[in-house]
Amino acid sequence: MKSVSPVFKETYQTYLKQITEMNLKSVEIRIGGRVEDGSITLPLFGQSYTISEKNIVDPSGNKPSFDICIILCKYILLCPENLSGQKEWTAYRDFKDAGPLTTYFSNDVERAISGHFSEKLNELSTACKLLGGKEPGMDISYDLAMTFDLLPRVPLLLLFNDGDDAFPAHCSVLFEKRADTFLDAECLAIAGRLLFQRLSS
Repeated sequence: MKSVSPVFKETYQTYLKQITEMNLKSVEIRIGGRVEDGSITLPLFGQSYTISEKNIVDPSGNKPSFDICIILCKYILLCPENLSGQKEWTAYRDFKDAGPLTTYFSNDVERAISGHFSEKLNELSTACKLLGGKEPGMDISYDLAMTFDLLPRVPLLLLFNDGDDAFPAHCSVLFEKRADTFLDAECLAIAGRLLFQRLSS
């Protein structure tokens, strides 16, 4: 992890302390993780991260970025009592606490993807597959549609139409309606930006 503010370091340590005070075995199945020796391992966009009392590390033993640390911690701490809830796809703006971040999500996630991959449909398709994207198995009319496992219980759906002479490229990133029981609105926005970063890197 690169240099971070003292506030983040304090928040990071607080989250880790709260996690280690949990009965991780009780949430293991609900969040789709693996508990071993007092730590829990979770996949995020297909890459495994281990969360312990001391730190969060990737398979190489390196600390991930601030964004990833926050998403992983919140995912564990907000674990709902049950896995019920609506699985229909919905736009980010429809989550109750999304208001202050809807412009950010529109500009820095959806428009960022459409702008970066305009007239690069094949490149986007390849990037999606490398990130573990799968066809959603739905009858929808888009140039490209892919689902991703952000976390075991939090999938994303990317819908993309390339530009032509009449219309610019357009992208939508959707979540299941129950996603805000696993992550708060800020983390969902961070997740969307992370999707763009992973696809465009």
